[in-house]
Amino acid sequence: MPPVLDHRNIYSAAGPNDLSPVAKAARPLVYVPNSESDTMDVIDPRTYRIVEHFAVGALPQHVVPAWDMKTLYVTNDDGNSLTAIDPKTGKVERTIPVDDPYNMYFSPNGRYAIVVAERLQRLDFRDPHTFRLVHSLAVPQCAGVDHMDFSANGRYLIASCEFAGRLIKVDVQSQQVVATLDLAPGAMPQDVKTSPDGSVFYVADLAEGGVHVIDGAHFKQIGFIPTGSGAHGLYPSRDARFLYVSNRNAGSISVISFARRRVVRTWSIPGGGSPDMGGVSADGRVLWLSGRYNGVVYAIDVRTWKLLARIPLGSGPHGLCVWPQPGRYSLGHTGVTR
Repeated sequence: MPPVLDHRNIYSAAGPNDLSPVAKAARPLVYVPNSESDTMDVIDPRTYRIVEHFAVGALPQHVVPAWDMKTLYVTNDDGNSLTAIDPKTGKVERTIPVDDPYNMYFSPNGRYAIVVAERLQRLDFRDPHTFRLVHSLAVPQCAGVDHMDFSANGRYLIASCEFAGRLIKVDVQSQQVVATLDLAPGAMPQDVKTSPDGSVFYVADLAEGGVHVIDGAHFKQIGFIPTGSGAHGLYPSRDARFLYVSNRNAGSISVISFARRRVVRTWSIPGGGSPDMGGVSADGRVLWLSGRYNGVVYAIDVRTWKLLARIPLGSGPHGLCVWPQPGRYSLGHTGVTR
């Protein structure tokens, strides 16, 4: 794994506009997979206009940047395939057969692509370039395995089990589950993010309407932060001071202070909405989120908390990716960079 530059802030290499040479070569675009229409819409973030529209595989869920940032992958869940996009042009390069790619991550050392096969209840460790299967880790105890993040040292990951109401801890080197943690009865854990200092993990909970605070080393819950109904996506601010939480059912965004571990602001989308997955612009000024049940994308100014745009597009927009992103490498999902 590339060395951590600042142990107080694992995101220190992903500050505002801190683009790698590879990322600088990318065309600035926002990629939106429309899960219910099996299409991709591509937005120019300067004009808020759709500049590309094309078909992909069945049930596209997320747009995932490769570890080396040279390719973007659309995870076509029911299509059992990845659609590879060249970020320099925004054009499709090829289609790669892969079993049940609901989501996808990359090990911090770049050695493996980890395909989250939700339906098959597996984490498939694959070659990150050919996608040849290296090892398939069955996780029958983790129904609805969806999202994950890695410890600061890259040695383990914590993944959410949406339909089992628990989390699992996986040793990355041995590729084995080493612990499970049950949450409150009825819990539905979603997105997972590591704190800047690496001391805890934050886990959004759709049913509980808030964020669990998890001590990763001892693998126990040490707190809960109420945010709003349908807490789903988690996005660190570009300066790593705040965590943006998309509350899908409440139609709002909560802002958690990493230092205080509490909500310091909640902002509601004018007229309501269903903010889901997305990311922060390279300069840190705009939060982009898909409106999953409204067929739109929201662009939100996080300095003034004004809605800059509500862009209509295909049906069921989901794992939106803003690209390029700052950072030295990508851990996957919709753009988790360090």
